Amino acid sequence: MDDGTLPRGRGDAQVSLLPPPPAEFVGRKRELAELVGEIDRPGLGGERPDAPRVLLVAGRPGTGRTALAQRLAEQVADRYPDGQWFVRLTGPAGVPVPAEQAARGLLRALGAAEGADLREATAGRRLLLVLDDVASADQLTALLPASVGSLVVATSGGPLPGVPDVRPCTLGGLDTPAAVELLARAIGETRVTCDPRGAESLVHVLAGHPTALRLTAAWLAARPGVSVADAALRLRDIPPTPPGAVSTAAGAAERRATVVPGAQGAASAAARGAAGNPRGAGSSPAQTTPGLPRGAAEPGAPAVPGAREAGASPARGVLGTPPGAEGRAALPAGSGAATAVAPGELVRAFRMVYEGLPGVAARMLRLLVLAPAGVVDAQGASALAGCPVEVAQGTLEDFVRGGLLAGGAQRYAVPGCLEGLLGALLAARETPADVRLARARMLERTVRLLLSCRAALAGEPLDEAVPRAQRFDSAPAAAGWLESRLPALLAAARSAVADGELDTLARRLVAALVRALAAFPGGDAMAAERYELHTLVLGVAERRGLRREQAAALINLGDLEARAGRTDRALDRYRIALDAARAADDRQAEGRVLEALGGTYLERRDPGRALDWYGRALSLRQGTGEQADQARLRGRIATLLAHGGRFGPALREWRKAAGLHKRLGDLTGQVRALAEAARVQEAAGRPEDAMRSCRDALYWARQAGDRRLEAALLLRLADLLDRLGDPEGARLQRESVQRMSERAAGAEAGPPAAPGPSAAPGPEAAPAPVTAPGPGAAPGPSAAPGPRAAPAPVTAPGPGAAPAPVTASGTGTASGTGLGTAPSPGASDVPGGRDVARP
Repeated sequence: MDDGTLPRGRGDAQVSLLPPPPAEFVGRKRELAELVGEIDRPGLGGERPDAPRVLLVAGRPGTGRTALAQRLAEQVADRYPDGQWFVRLTGPAGVPVPAEQAARGLLRALGAAEGADLREATAGRRLLLVLDDVASADQLTALLPASVGSLVVATSGGPLPGVPDVRPCTLGGLDTPAAVELLARAIGETRVTCDPRGAESLVHVLAGHPTALRLTAAWLAARPGVSVADAALRLRDIPPTPPGAVSTAAGAAERRATVVPGAQGAASAAARGAAGNPRGAGSSPAQTTPGLPRGAAEPGAPAVPGAREAGASPARGVLGTPPGAEGRAALPAGSGAATAVAPGELVRAFRMVYEGLPGVAARMLRLLVLAPAGVVDAQGASALAGCPVEVAQGTLEDFVRGGLLAGGAQRYAVPGCLEGLLGALLAARETPADVRLARARMLERTVRLLLSCRAALAGEPLDEAVPRAQRFDSAPAAAGWLESRLPALLAAARSAVADGELDTLARRLVAALVRALAAFPGGDAMAAERYELHTLVLGVAERRGLRREQAAALINLGDLEARAGRTDRALDRYRIALDAARAADDRQAEGRVLEALGGTYLERRDPGRALDWYGRALSLRQGTGEQADQARLRGRIATLLAHGGRFGPALREWRKAAGLHKRLGDLTGQVRALAEAARVQEAAGRPEDAMRSCRDALYWARQAGDRRLEAALLLRLADLLDRLGDPEGARLQRESVQRMSERAAGAEAGPPAAPGPSAAPGPEAAPAPVTAPGPGAAPGPSAAPGPRAAPAPVTAPGPGAAPAPVTASGTGTASGTGLGTAPSPGASDVPGGRDVARP
């Protein structure tokens, strides 16, 4: 945003509730009246009879186009009761947000289901959308609601050819009365009244440019001894050279002031002189300067860690030299540094403000363009500049008061019109090594915050060594932080991967972000974000030749494809993952892929191939001695065998599964396997054998203290006794269940509910509790999440009937809780290693 309040949003499109206009909004009465009058004109012509009314506010960054759109929306919001939303459509470095990503964010905001159609979700609704910084007509038309009762207010740098019947409201500078009012609000009526000609002269020098006026007004507010006329003269003396046009001598002077205690005053004067500014600072050293870190105290304080050492060679050339020149810092992809040239009046105002900052604050300000998605908080600024969080927080607040940042309440952004100016300064004043160090500190801090966020969301303990500033007080606080920072976190992941020099940090960042999203309430709705993150990891793994990480990323991508119903693409992912796992000799990954292939073929209703892949997975698990995995796979195989009418082999598999659970000390798993064996025996026409298996299961359920399983088995026994002609015995069993229900009435309402055979949930689902079944149903094993998911139970058939079809249980692999497979030893520092949580 070039002005206004920083919105809260999720995803790439920064979709948020409509924020209020800036408190300092002035003027634009004529433009507002014209826009309000346009609302009642016909819509977009006959091409789309359901098209909403579209208004366009055009202007260069910094002219207040976003603020005007917000003021207009606020004025007419009561006409649109079905929702008012703000959508940011340009990302860092001026990169347009793809229309499909913006549509996905808008659908989420509207409460639509994942994969819903925007036109269907908006049909007949009266919505108000502010689409900020639209880059093209296609981007706008793709987001239009299908409702003539809706209003879309778009902002752009110019007209949008291709959108019919839209006349842009083009903004220039403020008129003189409005500009003088803006000054008076910031510096007080008295200073303006005492020097009206000076105020008008200042407005003339800055051509009424709103952002330039705000910067200058904040500079004057911090210097009560400087007259408005003196500020106008000072601005005239500053050349309108793009930032960075400070000479080599000025750059060297600033660096010396940054690292040499006591040199600030002389360096500031040298910098002003070299910049072509013969006037003094206009304030004594004791005056408060916007941007001075609290606690950093005196100008001339030592530099923050990571600054250049004294005597370092000055940056060569002048401002405006493209980033990446020798001896300068090349900005990474997505850093937020725009390349557009700012108007001269804005350049003058910015240089006057910037050159009055202490070296520590000036360095922090130019480093802020490295913030992902252009958004930063005190933690990020602290990491970038290498200073305490408290100092960073105070400095950010001073920047907001000085007009250098937008936002507040822990979320700040460099206005779009200043990104290019700060980017050029960063390239001129910082070495590539300094920039990389600052970015590495920021990414490392982000990883720690994500780990702390996940711990708070999952209710897990956190290492006592984690500082208090990096902890979250509650799960809601962690969820709010994650949701509001998600666009920046995704941008950080993309930037780190694109950098190519920070791959270790990039993998750790993506791993931490995936785990945090898995713990986030409603995280299942973020499949697209998780898909992108796993794709990023896959790119790093392929670039670095990391076969294990490649297999892990492919498995997770396959899981997401399968859960979305794209089984063909899932199979392709899994087969490539199988090759990568075998190349890395990763038996855990290989086993997961084999089981995932079985689950996918089951989803495709191909039980023969599913049985084949499950058998291969079982053979592999037998070779590695993993008994829990063997027990789960034997249950899946038994279910498929019973479905095919092969009751003898199915019974053997369930008994082997029960034996494995017994050796593992898993009494509940043993009970469920025995109950399934009884179910198969009954399906095979052997009710007496089913009775014996049920009684064995009942014994072990009591040993395990599982009252729900015990009640389910008692009801199952009652059904079998009825079938064997013993109604009295069946009555006694049901009375036992009734007494158990009455005893538990204080804790639970009513008797246990009767479950049907449920499908095993997806990889991130919670285990389903086993409850007492109704008459004619046997208890089945509850599904376990992730790769240990048990097969869906076979429905108890009537005498002589074949079991009911098996419910497809998904892929049976883990996806959202980590970045890949259960690792082999020594893989703890990579996604998919031992530091990645397994379900």
